[in-house]
Amino acid sequence: MSDLVERKSKRGGKREGSGRKPGTPNKMTASVKDAISKVAENLGGTERMTAWVQEDPANEKAFWTVIYPKLLPVQMANSEGGDLFESFHKIAREIVRPHDKDS
Repeated sequence: MSDLVERKSKRGGKREGSGRKPGTPNKMTASVKDAISKVAENLGGTERMTAWVQEDPANEKAFWTVIYPKLLPVQMANSEGGDLFESFHKIAREIVRPHDKDS
């Protein structure tokens, strides 16, 4: 029981610093990615994937819209080195009713 009390912080949650460090990949995710990579190589690797993409326009569309974007980084830098999404501006359109000229 005293061991349990020592592991918790004063606020009742986990103590600070416990758990995985930020950026450390989940072991299960890493092993699944490794398994998928091995299967892809056994199925023909890049040559087979290229052939599959060229077999049908629907396959090429799937490659460019589903598969390839997963390789792109989540945040893209703009020309000034900042986050690309910080450079967007909000444009709002509002429809207003003109005032009646007779009143």
